[in-house]
Amino acid sequence: QVQLVESGGGLVQAGGSLRLSCKASRIIISYNPMGWYRQVPGKERELVAAITSGGSTNYADSVKGRFTISRDNAKNMVYLQMNSLKSEDTAVYYCKAGVSGPRTYWGQGTQVTVSS
Repeated sequence: QVQLVESGGGLVQAGGSLRLSCKASRIIISYNPMGWYRQVPGKERELVAAITSGGSTNYADSVKGRFTISRDNAKNMVYLQMNSLKSEDTAVYYCKAGVSGPRTYWGQGTQVTVSS
């Protein structure tokens, strides 16, 4: 079965950086739109960044200029480089493959905590 495993979360001070990784198994990321989402308790999960199979990217307004999504097709991995982190970036970050419907897959999430 398809698996997405996130890593790289942790505790960082405001202004710092983290790089999240998403390792995909049994799915070829270069054939699928991939995304990073985040969720805080009591709020809906929101899109942070996405990359299409063609390599086009889009970002939430709140992270534009600070976060960068990328992928390594040879390693079948997707990354989220997060710079200039703010306390409001604190959330559980999830990797997603696909857009909607039955061929949509989620990772288990990784916690990012930004201390001010």
